[in-house]
Amino acid sequence: STAATSLSALTDPAGTLLAAFRRYPRDAPAPRCEMSHYVPLPASANWVSGLTPEQSCPRALDGTWIMVSMSSPVLSLSSLLRPQSEPQPEPTLITMATAVLTVLTHTPTPCIRMGQDALLDLSFAYTPPTPKAATSLAPGPPPFGLEWRRQHLGKGHLMLAATPGLSGQMPVAREGAVAFAAWDDDEPLGPWTGNGTFWLPAVQPFQEGTYLATVHLPYLQGQTTLELAVQKPPKVALTPAPLIWAAPREAPPELLCLVSHFYPSEGLEVEWELWDGPEGRFQKAEGQRWLSALSHHSDGSVSLSAHLQPPPVTTGQHGARYACRLSGPSLEDGVGLFLSAFLLLGLINVLGWAAAYLATSKDSTE
Repeated sequence: STAATSLSALTDPAGTLLAAFRRYPRDAPAPRCEMSHYVPLPASANWVSGLTPEQSCPRALDGTWIMVSMSSPVLSLSSLLRPQSEPQPEPTLITMATAVLTVLTHTPTPCIRMGQDALLDLSFAYTPPTPKAATSLAPGPPPFGLEWRRQHLGKGHLMLAATPGLSGQMPVAREGAVAFAAWDDDEPLGPWTGNGTFWLPAVQPFQEGTYLATVHLPYLQGQTTLELAVQKPPKVALTPAPLIWAAPREAPPELLCLVSHFYPSEGLEVEWELWDGPEGRFQKAEGQRWLSALSHHSDGSVSLSAHLQPPPVTTGQHGARYACRLSGPSLEDGVGLFLSAFLLLGLINVLGWAAAYLATSKDSTE
């Protein structure tokens, strides 16, 4: 914490923080928290300048402000807190504060199937910092600005900007993005809750990255982040399949496991296993193995092939089967995928014996 005070008691008129922690799963990891001082300033972007037509910060916002940020796999939020200015009784280590602007998401790490729509949750709440500030404004919720940006591989892009209730020229939304930007209630003096959920159609790999959602109010800003990941499970084919023909002491044909049109490529592992028949257990398959280079497709997905040249087989392996097993982040829940090929050994000898038997039987009947 970089704040000089220790926050011990919090008033949350909108109930947003309390509701978020009530639904926090008991088995989820504890959130990471940061606290710092905050200085009210007008937003720098031109499209949101209508929120602060006068560049002087109102006296109602004077005093100390604290920004609290929390992040975890199930929740990401920031909250602007206004410590009470009235003298506190001893001991003075206790700091009383009120949550003024809270921005949060319950989907901080969305993982979206490639080609499907992404819906990034965002909600916010605002309470006027003082009764005087509330009565000095027009009744009902104030106008606000909503901003969604993406940062990926060192580059940042403004995806969408909106200022409901204000007129002005907005930047054009990118990549078909839409936001549900509105207050959910119209109480005359607050508090108010709002919705800024972001919709991105048919996501592709280039759209993954860090998404920053910012809610602008006059001289106050709240921001939270989401990490969008894109994935596509592979299609798998094993050849030759389903049967492999091999005679004892001969090497079976080379096996090819084609893993196609998946994303991401990082972390995917391909293993060859052999089911050894009667005992009913898998073991690592012997033989020479190698992987092809990645093939890149126009939609951002990739393909590769895994090869295995098994060693010569024995009669004890009759009925055994090979499996191409996959694991990695591109597979749902990390579950491997199995495809099998059977070894039918000694078939050539069996067919030769059957042919000789039929010939002998024909001669004996003539």
